[in-house]
Amino acid sequence: MEPFFALMHVVMTIITFTRANETACTLQGQPVYPQLWKDGDIIIGGVFSFHSSWEVKQITYSFTPPPLNCISLNYRDFQYVQSMLFAVEEINNSSTLLPGVSLGYKIYDTCGSMAMAVRVTMALANGHENTSSAGPCTKQAYVQTILGDTTSSACMAMAKTIGPFKLPMISHYATCECLSDKIKYPSFLRTITSDYYQSRALAELVRHFGWTWVGAIRTDDDYGNNGMATFTKMAEQMGICLEYSLPFFRTYPEDKVIRIIEQIKSSTSRVIVGFLVHWDLEVLLHKFVEYNITGYQWVGTEGWISDSVIASMDKHHILQGAVGLAIPKTQVTGLKEFILDIKPLKSSGSAIFTELWEDLFQCKYSTKNDSVFTTPCTGKEELSQMQNTFTDMSLMPIFSNVYKGVYAVAHTLHNLLGCKGKCDSKKQLDPLTFLTHLRKVRFKTKDGEEVYFDEKGEAVAKYEVINWQPTKKKHDEFVTVGLYDASLPVKDRLAVNMESIVWANNVTKVPVSVCSESCPPGTRKGVKKGKPICCYDCIPCTEGEISNTTDSVTCLRCHQDFWSNLQKDACVEKETEFLSFEEIMGILVTIISIVGAFITMIIAVIFFKYKNTPIVKANNSELSFLLLFSLMLCFLCSLTFIGQPTEWSCMLRHTAFGITFVLCISCVLGKTVVVLMAFRATIPGHNVMKWFGPPQQRLSVLGFTLIQVLICVLWLTISPPFPFKNLNYFKEKIILECDVGSSIGFWAVLGYIGFLALLCFILAFLARKLPDKFNEAKFITFSMLIFCAVWIAFIPAYVSSPGKFTVAVEIFAILASSFGLLFCIFLPKCYVILLKPEKNSKKHMMGKMASN
Repeated sequence: MEPFFALMHVVMTIITFTRANETACTLQGQPVYPQLWKDGDIIIGGVFSFHSSWEVKQITYSFTPPPLNCISLNYRDFQYVQSMLFAVEEINNSSTLLPGVSLGYKIYDTCGSMAMAVRVTMALANGHENTSSAGPCTKQAYVQTILGDTTSSACMAMAKTIGPFKLPMISHYATCECLSDKIKYPSFLRTITSDYYQSRALAELVRHFGWTWVGAIRTDDDYGNNGMATFTKMAEQMGICLEYSLPFFRTYPEDKVIRIIEQIKSSTSRVIVGFLVHWDLEVLLHKFVEYNITGYQWVGTEGWISDSVIASMDKHHILQGAVGLAIPKTQVTGLKEFILDIKPLKSSGSAIFTELWEDLFQCKYSTKNDSVFTTPCTGKEELSQMQNTFTDMSLMPIFSNVYKGVYAVAHTLHNLLGCKGKCDSKKQLDPLTFLTHLRKVRFKTKDGEEVYFDEKGEAVAKYEVINWQPTKKKHDEFVTVGLYDASLPVKDRLAVNMESIVWANNVTKVPVSVCSESCPPGTRKGVKKGKPICCYDCIPCTEGEISNTTDSVTCLRCHQDFWSNLQKDACVEKETEFLSFEEIMGILVTIISIVGAFITMIIAVIFFKYKNTPIVKANNSELSFLLLFSLMLCFLCSLTFIGQPTEWSCMLRHTAFGITFVLCISCVLGKTVVVLMAFRATIPGHNVMKWFGPPQQRLSVLGFTLIQVLICVLWLTISPPFPFKNLNYFKEKIILECDVGSSIGFWAVLGYIGFLALLCFILAFLARKLPDKFNEAKFITFSMLIFCAVWIAFIPAYVSSPGKFTVAVEIFAILASSFGLLFCIFLPKCYVILLKPEKNSKKHMMGKMASN
């Protein structure tokens, strides 16, 4: 039947539009008449569902379908109508608001049909008189404003129909976010908040309770589908996953309903978000009882969370502990008494009054066809003795919305008609002018509540958080446990008193509904393949990374100077490593260095004591003392490599090492050249010693050393060594070392030492077979062999050694080569001086020379 009326509406619209361009304007189709009406200077239209359904008849398409036969009285919409009539009566009796102007009304019944809603909307816009006019259909709207309907789908159809005519329409209960589109629905306003805010508030409520894995059921209409779409979008942004989102409508066949039941039963989530209207939830409740769907935590919308009819139907406590959002409680003085006094309805519409009275009291006004079993109506029945949906005032906030809608119209008229004691005019205003001012109206009700529309023509978003708590009454009690105010900052919008909430199944703690347990600090979420983001594995953070919060999405890498602890939940400072004086290796190196320097000093003392002996004189005592001095510096310079590197120690250790070793090798080279020159001097005709006497020896040592000094100065000037934190070799510790700065400078220093050592080795090798008197060349050769072997082995060991062992290798190379020079050159002489003094004589040495 519904599609048929929709088709008829389209056909009628086309015909009407065509006729609008003709010379005559004629009503098309059968007229529809209001259920309640009252004359007045200015008429307000009303569209409500006095009935919730209609008789379905077989359509043969061979004759015009009869009018709808509406059935099943809808007590809720009667209460809305009473709220509208109460506001109209108050305004008409007011001496300050619209003085001298009376408001009338025409209220139609849609029977819950969208097609009928469109028909009655057109009737309110055009009138229902079955007459023709001489001109085109361009007359002013029949009513000033239309109040209604209750459902979002009906309002969408109505608002789209009258939108082009700019005829204002105010709904009290249509919450679909889609109606905020002012391009599609330019004349639609509402005294209730859009579902955009409700959907967001629901998502925040679910997140507040820590539920990240929920199911959802929605009414399969514009209200449910649009509201759930917004909720799903907001939930995803907040890290909430929907295991399922199922549509439902009260007319669904049994097989569809069973599939919904099976989906719920097979799910793992323990929370269900119900974006439903009360009619659909009533049907679902029966099915839940039938299939034993219990033990779930429900989250509800304003469509049912504060509906006492639903609560009274929930005999098996399926919804007990439900939490949800409801329109804030409000009071309108005198409204409750007016709603319950239905007798004045008889003057506005006797037919609908009679039907309501008979249905309320289950009686019948006497007619000829009455059954003897029917209780006759006396007209004296009292509502005070009854308890049903009509007497239930739990939806007072919605009644107030209707009331505020009427008063918004009245205050707009009051301003436009110039009512300052008495209104200047009683004429109905053109729709566009009235709509423009209606959007801007702002006033306070008699109970002090401020009313105004925002830029989208909606009420400001405020909700109460409701909890269903068991009582000894017939149904659960609706207890306010929190508030949501969209006008506040995001972090302050939701306030919930957790201690006062009663949960499903009477559990004392917040129910848990997650796909995966929370990941502790030290781990991160790893999404399971093919699963929603709420289903994840907890993956431990890798070395050097931490997560210090629960359910961390990523692990954070520690700063380069820090490392993760064992639990991977905090960064701690990395251990620093360098060769220190306190550790065993440092102590060992220090002892060896000091011992080496001490031995060198002892040898120097011995040589000084026996400086006039032949063996000391024969070995060039001046170069020997200079060599001993440089060797002592070599031993001591190794100490600069120990300890935490600083800017000065880094520059000192390499330059001191380079210069002292060159001084040492220069002295050895000088001694080698002296041996060669001395041998040449013994050959007749060769007097070369005059060219390499003591002054030349000193100059050669000084010259060779100055070259190294120059290299070091250039190195320190261009790119000197500096302290460096080596973070690459060990991830968990910092190696404090000296970076050489310029690699060219570093290898130039070593290369120059190597060049002098090689030259010295070659010369000493050439002098190795000279007479015994000059056998120092053999010791120099051996010492240089050791020196070169040590430093050749040093290079690969230096490059491959980790951390502080790099420094240790360099120190051991310095000490080994220094001891090699000291022992090979000076130890044999000390042996002769101290243990074989008879050989330390001129006669013995000349004798050996003669024997050779």
